[in-house]
This record gives sequence, structure tokens and C-alpha cells, in this order.
Amino acid sequence: MGSRDELLKPIWHAFTALDVDQSGKVSKSQLKVLSHNLCTVMKIAHDPVALESHFKDDDEGPVSNQGYMPYLSRFILDKVQNNFDLQEFNKMCWTLCFKKNITTNHLLISNHDAFKVWCIFNFLSEDRYPLVIVIEEIEYFLRKLTEAMVGSWNEELFEEYKLALTKKNGCLNVWELIELVGMGHFSKGMTSQTRAMGISEVFQELILDVLKQGYMLKKGHKRKNWTERWFVLRPSNISYYVSEDMVDKKGDIVLDRNCCVESLPDKEGKKCLFIIKCSTKSFEISASDKKKKQEWTQAIQTCVQLLRLGLPAPHREARLRRRELRQKQQAEQEELEERMRHLQTANESKQRQLESMRKTLEGEASRAAMEEQRRKETQEQLQDRYRTDLEREKMVRQQMEEQMAQKSSELEQYLQRVKELEAMYARLEEALEDERQARLDEEAMRKLQARLLEEESAKRAELEQIHLQQQRVMSQTQAEKQELESEQLAKEQALQAAMLQLESLERERQGALAQYQEVTKKREQAASKTRSWKDKVIKHEGLVRLIQPGSKGPQLITNWGPASFTDTELELRKKSWQEKKTQEPQEQ
Repeated sequence: MGSRDELLKPIWHAFTALDVDQSGKVSKSQLKVLSHNLCTVMKIAHDPVALESHFKDDDEGPVSNQGYMPYLSRFILDKVQNNFDLQEFNKMCWTLCFKKNITTNHLLISNHDAFKVWCIFNFLSEDRYPLVIVIEEIEYFLRKLTEAMVGSWNEELFEEYKLALTKKNGCLNVWELIELVGMGHFSKGMTSQTRAMGISEVFQELILDVLKQGYMLKKGHKRKNWTERWFVLRPSNISYYVSEDMVDKKGDIVLDRNCCVESLPDKEGKKCLFIIKCSTKSFEISASDKKKKQEWTQAIQTCVQLLRLGLPAPHREARLRRRELRQKQQAEQEELEERMRHLQTANESKQRQLESMRKTLEGEASRAAMEEQRRKETQEQLQDRYRTDLEREKMVRQQMEEQMAQKSSELEQYLQRVKELEAMYARLEEALEDERQARLDEEAMRKLQARLLEEESAKRAELEQIHLQQQRVMSQTQAEKQELESEQLAKEQALQAAMLQLESLERERQGALAQYQEVTKKREQAASKTRSWKDKVIKHEGLVRLIQPGSKGPQLITNWGPASFTDTELELRKKSWQEKKTQEPQEQ
């Protein structure tokens, strides 16, 4: 039994054939006849009242396909069992529809072959209504048909037909497909018998699920004799008949997942033997040659493997894969179209924005032109005004030149006096610089003298401490006296060294004092020189006010007043004093 979708397709053809005026609706009397025929063929108990009870509304008019579908699903398809002949069901639906849609007089195929093409169409068509077959399935069917007729596939001819069909709508209905095959467009040069055999072979593979067929010898179970039979392989069984017309059926070999096929050695004068082992029986078969034997064993093993995996027949699985691929491609195409629509919308939005910007720019350009015109007029007015102003300025310039000539002579005299004052000011600055340098030297000597005094006081404190330690040591016991004498000797040596250092410091202090006196004399001389220059400047017209030199940076302050050393000299003297202080204890 076929699936529900496969049963609905022939019924749809029958329903459409009853719709004479193509309004999409059929009268209830015709639907009663159709329902009765369906129940008869599908061996279902027919309930004549069910249709009337189902459509018991006030509408007396015909019933649409959508209206008939609930009744069909509830009272017919839901009751279907696997006990009817699917081919009789197809022939009944074919009988209702083919006479009203096509005549086979002008075709190269018979009515029976047209029925087979009709069944193949129902198998390959899409699961949407009205039923059509897409170009990919048309190519698949025509390739199968050409291969069954042992012909060569004309790729260029099909591409031309594909291009023409794509321009039209890209698909065919069942009657267009029958006419395409019946006119022999892709089977030129083939006889009617060859064409009929090709259609029959494709029909058996796709509709009857015949995977392989042919004559072979079979060994009997009772008399053990070898008899030639016509074997037909299907996904779940192997049927064998007396002849290839398949009228007198002799038996079935039921295949399941536990079956296996094994090769046998030649015996009893028979070659190319193999055995099919089933759950209850085993069947010994002899093929005509090794090639046939290999083909049959591989085909049977493929069927058993499919049964083990729970997969459908290869051509049905291939149809599912092609449909999934088309659905995927269609989804990708729809997604691409959606993106293109979004891009188109964005592009239109951009175009509108550009148009508005263009209009805005045109308005701005017109306003700019008007502004330019006004600017030119204003510029001409300004040029006229500037021209009058220039003439007035020329007159004023002449007057100014005369005044400038008079002032220039006065300025030359004034500059001469300024030069003399500048020379006098330079000599005054030199004298001030000498005085400042003398003060710096005096401060340096004063700072050096203060430092030496500090060092001298520190040495005197150290000597007093040493003397006190000596007195305390001498008051200790006689036993410690010997040890203290040695220490006293060392300290006396240190004291002598300190005295020597103190004397050297005293000499340095005397030298620093002498330098300080010399610097003081220089400062007094510079001060007297500065006073003499001040008097000269005051006497010379009093035009320049003396500027006293001031400090150019912060001064260091000591206990004796401003420092006479720079920071660098002070750091150097500090380091040398600390080194001398650390060396004295080491020498002691």
C-alpha cells in the first residue's frame, strides 16, 4: 500500500476530472459515485449516508476539494488497509480522468503506456496542488527512459527544452508530460515496441518497486528437479513466475534481515549456483553466467541490507534526497531573494536620500548664486569707496612725509644721545658685575671660614671627650691599667694627629681670612668705582635711571648671613669634610 500522499494524487486527478466547468467544485451526486468506487477498489465498507451526514449544512451546492478532503480522510483513507490492489486503484482513477484530458490517437504510445507515464508522474510530482513535475524530475525520468531503451542521452537537446520550459513556468502537468513522451521528442529513431518496453521497465522500477528481473533455474523442494522461472526482485521479496508475462505466479521468497546469499560450487551439471537462506527455507538457484550470478547476489544483498537498516527502496530514497535538495535550494533562493529585497529597499532609500540631497544642493547653489550677485554689487560699491579713500590717503601721506622728514632729523639727534647713554650704561654694568663678583667671593670666603670654625669646634669637643675617657680609664683597677695604657697610647697618637689636623685647619682659616680681607678690599674698590659712575650718570642730564643689580636666584642663608658658596661648592666641601672625619677614627 502506498502512503497517504501517494493515494491522494490519483484521487485528486479523479476529482479534477469531475469538475467539468473548472470551478473547483463537484456535485454531491458525483462525489457519492467517486466515494463508492474508491471504497469498492480499496475494499472498505461503504457508508452511503456518511457523505450526506458530513455535509448536512444548508448549502445545497457543489463541494470543493477542500470541503471533500475531511470526508475523504475520515471515512476512506483512515480505514485503508494493506489488502487491496494499488494498480486497480490507479486504473480506476485513470479511467475517470484520461478521456476528458487527452487522446492517444496522435501519440506514439498506447493507452496502457500513457497510464504508466501517469503513474510515474504521480510518483515524481511535488506534494502540492495542482500537481506538477519540476524540471529536475523530468530530466531524471527522461534519463531513466533513455537508459531503459538503450539509447544515448542528448544533453544539448534537453538543455534547449529546459531553457524553453524555464521561460514558460519551469514545470509540467501530467497531460503535458504524457504528450512530451508520446510525441517522441527525446526518443527519435526508436520503435514503438522499444519505447513501450522502456516505459514498462521504468514503470516496474519506480511504481512496482522491481529492482531486478530475469530468467534463472530453480531447484524444487520436493522432486529436486531444476525448472526455469522468471524471477522478479522487490525490496522485501522475490517472486517467481512461469514466464515473463507474470500471469502464472509460482511462489515468493520473503526477504528479511536474517536472510543471506551464499555462492555454491558447481554440481549436478549446473553452474553459477548460489543459495538464498531464509528463516524457514533455502532456495538453490542457477544463473545463466557468472555476470548474472554476481548481479543477482549483489542485488539481493542490497535488499537485505536495506531491510536491516530500515531504509526504503533506492529509487524512493533518491526521490526523497532530490526533494530535500530542491527544498534546500528553494530555501536558499528565498533567502537570497529576501536579501535582494532588503538590498533593493536600502538602495531605494539611498536613492531617495540622494535625490533629497540633490534638491538641497540645487537650492543651496541658487542661494549661493544670489549671494554671489549681492557680493559683487557690494564689492563694486566698496571699490568706489576705496578709490575715494585712496585719493584722500595720498594727500594725507604727502603731509605725513613732510612731517616725517622734520621728525627724522629730530630722531637722529635723539638717537645720538641714546647711543652715548648706552655706552655709558654698558660701562656701568661692567662695574656692577665686578662688584657682584667681589661680593660672591666675600660670601664664599665667609662660608669657608664658618665651616672651618665648625670643624675646629668639633675637633675640640672630640679632644675633650678623649681626655675625659683617659681620666676615667686611669681611675680603674691596676689590672686594667696595662690594657688602658696601650689604648691610651693609641689615643694619644690619634690626639697628636688631631692636633696636627687642627693646626692645618687653623692655617687654612688664616689663609681664608687673608683671602676674605683681599676680597673685601676688591669689593670696596668696586663700590667706590660704582659710586663714581653713579655720580657721572646723575650729572649727565638725568635721562637714565640707574638699575641696581638684584639677586638672580634664591640665596642660601647661614648663621653668619648670606652664603658665600654656591650649592656645588658647598656639596664638595661637605663630602671632603665627611671623608676626613671617617678617616680619623680608622687611623686611631
